Order: sequence, then C-alpha cells, then structure tokens
Amino acid sequence: MTQNPNLLVFGAGVIGLTTALVLRQTYPTSKITIVAKHFPGDRSIQYTSPWAGANWASMAHDNGPLEKYDEVTFHKFSQIAEQHPEAGVGRMGMWGVFDALIEDTGILTPETGKVWYEELVGLRALEENELPSGAKFGLEFASTFRINTQVYLGWLQDQVLVNKITLVRRTYSSLSSLLSDFPTTTILINATGLGSLALTDVKDTNLYPTRGQTVLVAEPKTPINRMYFRSPKRIDPLTTYVFPRPLGGGVILGGSRQDGNWSEEVDMELAKEIMDRCCKICPELGRVEDLQVISHNVGLRPSRKGGPRIELEKGGNGIPVVHNYGHSGAGYQSSWGTAERAVELVKKALGTNAKL
Repeated sequence: MTQNPNLLVFGAGVIGLTTALVLRQTYPTSKITIVAKHFPGDRSIQYTSPWAGANWASMAHDNGPLEKYDEVTFHKFSQIAEQHPEAGVGRMGMWGVFDALIEDTGILTPETGKVWYEELVGLRALEENELPSGAKFGLEFASTFRINTQVYLGWLQDQVLVNKITLVRRTYSSLSSLLSDFPTTTILINATGLGSLALTDVKDTNLYPTRGQTVLVAEPKTPINRMYFRSPKRIDPLTTYVFPRPLGGGVILGGSRQDGNWSEEVDMELAKEIMDRCCKICPELGRVEDLQVISHNVGLRPSRKGGPRIELEKGGNGIPVVHNYGHSGAGYQSSWGTAERAVELVKKALGTNAKL
C-alpha cells in the first residue's frame, strides 16, 4: 500500500485536468504532475477540448457505467455552476427535436425503455404545435448545462495550480520515454485522447477521429433563452445545435460528425449549411446574412470502437498505467464520472480500499 504516491498525468485536455483534480482530492499530499504538449489557451487540431460545443445532453443508454459517468458529472456541474459562476458552466433549458420516432433515435435505454436522465433534467414532451415542420417528436429539458469551453478549461487549470499540481510542457512518442524522464513515478494516468493511437507502446487502433465543425457567432440582439438541437437520432452527422455560451462566449452553431476525417481545413460550404440549419431551428438568430461570424472551428473528437477506455494495466517497465481516453463527443459531460473511475483504478493499483 502506497500512502503518498508520485502521480503522473499525461494529457491536459478536459479529461487530464479533471482527473488530476480528483487525484488531488484523494491524495492531498502526493506529488502530482501533468505533462502535455498542449494546455488551455492553445488552439491546435491536436488539442480537442477547446473545440467542443459543449453542453450536457447524455448520449449514454447502456444502463450501466456510461450513464453513471454522466450522472456524476451532471451533479458536479450543478455544484460548479452554483459555487463558481466564474468557471464558465451555466444552467439553461433546451429543446431537442427529432426527425424519427422515439424508439428509432437511440435515446431510450433498451433495458428500461426510458430516457434515463428524465428526472435529472426535467423532461417534457413538446406539444404538436411546438414542433417544427417534419419533426416526429421533441423534448424540453427544463434545466441542463452549457459550457464556455475556453473559460472552463482555464478555470480547471487555475484549480490545478491552486492545488499545487505541477505542469510540464513536453511531448513524448511513448509512455516508456515519458516514464524514463520521471523515474520516481508510482503510477501513470494516460489521458492523451486521440494521441493514444500514435503512442508507440499503446497504438490503440480502436481509436479514430470524428471531425466536427462549428461556427462561433456573436450574441444576437434578441436574447436566446434556451439551447436547441435537431437531429434524425441522438448521434447523427446531421445533428444541428445552437448553444449560447455563458460569460460572453457568443453562440456556438453546429455541427457535423465525419468519422475517420483528419482534415483541419474549414469547409465553407459546410459552414454555410450549418448556419442555415441553425437559423431554421433558432428564430432568435435571425437571417443567415445577419450573423456576425467570430470564428470557424474544426476539432477531432477522440472516438473509440467499444467506447472509452478506462482501465488499469501493468506498464512494460512495471509501473501501473491507468488509461482514461476515447470519450468521443462526451468528454465534458462524462469528465468527472470517468475521472472518479480512473482514480478508483489508481487506488486498486496502489492496494488501497476502493469500491470497484
């Protein structure tokens, strides 16, 4: 049993930063170091977290751990929004409209036949006269969360620094080369997202990019009082969404899902299509030609066949490795739950009692 382990986190996206903070809660006097090529404030195609939408609208329907991760995160977001209004997490309602019957959308948990988060967000079925033309059904979320990703990532980094977690900016091509530079490491947490495809001693070929493109626009003069999305099903290339961000973050218009596409070039035709779709579902935006475009954004979601990898393995040099990557488009909304699971595995590796 190691009471005061030396903990190393590889990666400083939303998953790496959140995991480091949960580690600090569990090991208040341990040395914790985050090593990463990119940190909050960077804008690189290799750094996924800044490009997310982002909001809480669970895609999980496994009647198991994925739902639990999202539930833990929902409650944590509630606490953050209340106690740290400067963090960039804000409550807001949402209308979700679907162009297929509810049983064909993938939002129901098969074992229960229900939307698992119904009570969490206060779901209400939209009336027929509230639905746009062609829609089969819709749901109102009384209250969920939207995130200003730039502000929130900066806030997470501030929390990391306040909690005396060391940041090192460096790049490595393998876990073993990283560990050779940090020889006193007791346990390594790998939170490198898509980077785990390129790490020579991980090479997780279940990983693949899902390219997303969004448009950040100025806040219209008519206030937008809720988030919107419209989709054929819960996860679909044609999902359209409008997320007003808190704290002067503008409005994010999306989106797209292009599996296996690594391109960081902005597709202007797609951008026009996204803006057109968004103006149709959110009347407050007005006309496409009146939108004030702040930026066009491209990010690569770290998708993984079989879902996120949150597991413990013995590293090649005998140092345990806890993997926490492959969250696809659910990184923010599962971040605190998957961090807690990763820390349970750290406890297991170190021989301390944990509910596993």
